[in-house]
Amino acid sequence: MEHYHEPSNSIEAALLDYKEGLGVFTEKMPDLAEHYNAFTEACFKEGTLSQKQKQLIALGISLYSQDEYCIIYHTKGCLDQGASEEEILEAVGVTAAFGGGAAMSQAVTLVQEAMTELNQLKQ
Repeated sequence: MEHYHEPSNSIEAALLDYKEGLGVFTEKMPDLAEHYNAFTEACFKEGTLSQKQKQLIALGISLYSQDEYCIIYHTKGCLDQGASEEEILEAVGVTAAFGGGAAMSQAVTLVQEAMTELNQLKQ
């Protein structure tokens, strides 16, 4: 029997939805999922760019493309890799310079909500 964890906030619920959806996709398309996962793992490995820098880049791209699940996932990735709130917000500012109001609206709402709720989960 699987253990169900009740999400404690909307950000955790979104991460759980993504994880569950990815699980269903992996069951239905195992070969494709395996190759995709291997590719993304290789992209996010420590290299010339640190994993923190890569997560900050991914967050910027997520904001620019208006992908809410990726915004949450990569905000968590930034925090997990030790990015400070100031580093995250600076990356958000650079994204807003290219993405304009749409990127900024996600930054001042979803990114800040995600940072707050994810940091509360650590406590």
